[in-house]
Amino acid sequence: MRKLVVQQWVTVDNIAAEEDGGLSFVSGEPFSENDTSAFKANMMGLIDSVDTMILGANTYAQTKDYWPYAEEQGEYGKKLNSLSKFVASSTLDDAPWGDFSAATVTRDPAATIRELKEQDGKDIWLWGSLTLMRALLDAGVVDEVRMLVCPVARGKGRPVFEDPRDLKLVEATGFDNGVALLRYEIARPS
Repeated sequence: MRKLVVQQWVTVDNIAAEEDGGLSFVSGEPFSENDTSAFKANMMGLIDSVDTMILGANTYAQTKDYWPYAEEQGEYGKKLNSLSKFVASSTLDDAPWGDFSAATVTRDPAATIRELKEQDGKDIWLWGSLTLMRALLDAGVVDEVRMLVCPVARGKGRPVFEDPRDLKLVEATGFDNGVALLRYEIARPS
């Protein structure tokens, strides 16, 4: 069965979005063709393990005018733009993605995730989208949380988790750019 993998960029003090919603703390160079870093290899490994991306309406609005045109992101950008995409929204009717296939709008993202998990394919990637992530955690459809911890603290902002969660660490990797990857499985009640 396919998994739903959540990815969040965070600060060392658990902030996933600044007070204004920004992500100025996110670090890392664009993925140029000559970048051979372990960080790039890990990120490429993630994107090669998924074929579908889920976004919340706010994340979609923040990214739709950049990513379809982000040639400086190299192969990573090409692969990201080629993924099947779903946007969770109660107000959007369509979700264009530049010259790439438009995203499908879903009014019931948990049901959409359950259906996708039953289909053949690679894993499903929830990109950012804190509000949607929390709703999908509550719905019990998230399988893994990947936190890309940046070497900064903000003190204020929106934390990744607002409610108690039991997680099982499956990977902790540090990279030369100062980012640490923490991968957790969601602990399921016995």
